[in-house]
Amino acid sequence: MEKTQQEVRQFLGRFFRHQGLGNDDDIFAGGFMNSLILVQLISFIESQFLVKIEDGDLEFENFRTITRIVALIEKKQSANENEATVPVGENHAG
Repeated sequence: MEKTQQEVRQFLGRFFRHQGLGNDDDIFAGGFMNSLILVQLISFIESQFLVKIEDGDLEFENFRTITRIVALIEKKQSANENEATVPVGENHAG
């Protein structure tokens, strides 16, 4: 979790150079976040953490703070792990 927070903070630091960005600071409140940065953030998350951000994930609340971004990443990674543990073609019907 801490490593993920550091990586997200480092990425966002490219856009928030003069701001001390804490884990629970609202990155939208200061007016620094725009749609271009958000698209770049989503692309970074997908490539760096090997997760797919779906349309249903595209809510401001998921991207408002580093803590929430990390929670989304961990949720997506957990879902990927759960999918990987179900054998292909296994029938669960009794």
